[in-house]
Amino acid sequence: MAQKKKVTARVVGQRRLAEGIYDLSLETPLAFEAVCGQFVGVYPKDKSTLLPRPISICETDRERGLLRLVYRVAGKGTAEFSGLKAGDTAELLGVLGNGFPTDKAKPGMTALLFGGGIGVPPILQLAKELSCEKLIVPGYRDSQCFLMEDFEKYGAVYPATEDGSVGTKGNVLDAVRQNGLRADIIYACGPMPMLRAVKQYALEQDIPAYISLEERMACGVGACLGCVCRTAKKDPHSHVNNARICTDGPVFEAREVEIG
Repeated sequence: MAQKKKVTARVVGQRRLAEGIYDLSLETPLAFEAVCGQFVGVYPKDKSTLLPRPISICETDRERGLLRLVYRVAGKGTAEFSGLKAGDTAELLGVLGNGFPTDKAKPGMTALLFGGGIGVPPILQLAKELSCEKLIVPGYRDSQCFLMEDFEKYGAVYPATEDGSVGTKGNVLDAVRQNGLRADIIYACGPMPMLRAVKQYALEQDIPAYISLEERMACGVGACLGCVCRTAKKDPHSHVNNARICTDGPVFEAREVEIG
């Protein structure tokens, strides 16, 4: 994995996709290194905020050197980012994290791709990179189903919404049951309750599952220790059953982490 570095990126454009959800396009050499499931740290210009904000990579365009970040405004830092416009610059730290193991999904296999809430964006680049059949199951609160048209380019899409306004009413596993979906491997990114349910489903079906725990991150660079999770095995260096999601992950094989 390439060594993380701080770079200055140029803003190519930005648009609002849904309430509080923004789509930011950046020109940066990090686009040539990034793989699906990784993230970058974006530095606010406000010097009172010392640490970068971790934002997952939604899509990469290696031909043009572009990174696409789709993020939710959740605080002062991301509120600042939502004001960026074409021609502005942004300081990035990257690329960070281990990414999804795409080599586990062989041609001829069927992969279930789950995304929930702001865990939906990193599933897009994964859908682009996988060379097998893809069943894409994004979960939303309501009819603001951002990135749906993008997903439809790469596989069959079965959305779930909490209010039933689009697709299956309920969660992503309700969509699996309603549509009779079956797969050989699972990839998932989303809120912890969703990942717990996906892990349990994978264990019941005896399907390998790779889950991204990025929702639990704070600084994204291993400094704050706010993203520690329990693991099934002891770390060979610290000899404790803990891992830092931002540096050891964010992607883990579901059996490796204890999330309930």
